[in-house]
Amino acid sequence: MIDLNTQREAGALVLFSGGQDSSVCLAWALERYGQVETVGFDYGQRHAVELEARLAVRQRMTREFPAWAPRLGEDHVLDISSFGAVAASALTADRAIEMTEKGLPSTFVPGRNLAFFVYAAALADRRGLKSLVGGMCETDFSGYPDCRRETLDAMQTTLNLGMAQDFVIETPLMWITKADTWSLAKGLGGDALVRLIVEESHTCYLGERDALHPWGYGCGTCPACELRAKGWEGWVAQERPVLRG
Repeated sequence: MIDLNTQREAGALVLFSGGQDSSVCLAWALERYGQVETVGFDYGQRHAVELEARLAVRQRMTREFPAWAPRLGEDHVLDISSFGAVAASALTADRAIEMTEKGLPSTFVPGRNLAFFVYAAALADRRGLKSLVGGMCETDFSGYPDCRRETLDAMQTTLNLGMAQDFVIETPLMWITKADTWSLAKGLGGDALVRLIVEESHTCYLGERDALHPWGYGCGTCPACELRAKGWEGWVAQERPVLRG
């Protein structure tokens, strides 16, 4: 039986891409853990601009949320570009974004989240961190099988068996919609956190940073942008009655 208080004292490692979801997860972890570190992965992604967004999000969180600043520890970026080359997809190669014969978007990188957690767990083992926090979700998602909680439960068991550890994989967004993710951000850090995520985080698969939409930067047409925009619109619709009141 895992003691949650002990888990929180031991700290958390957030799988941090610099996108909307992982930025909300970082804020969520900073509210709960006394020590939080972040890890990002360079796997040859076309939207590598997200690696720059990571730094901007971290820096602004430190500056605008002084209560979180002492809790935010080191950032780590791991080069796993060889994995991206093996698991080629529309995220790692200049290919059209479309549905494949398996019924999955061509942006699916086979085993990506599984690889992320293996590397993250190895790093957490050396850093003395017990919680691994990821932004996976199977409510509003693209159908990626490695985003399912069932997959991550199996991964948690495997990591603990293989490393003689007691890691917990935390997925605070697993059962909420993208609209609810915006709502969670506001609940954690108010309008300031919402603005930070809009202006600094990056989700667009094509790496577009020229156009700032109400929901953030992006091309506006790729699946990631469409999902983010839809979530924003749903959240705004939820907020309107509150604003009128």
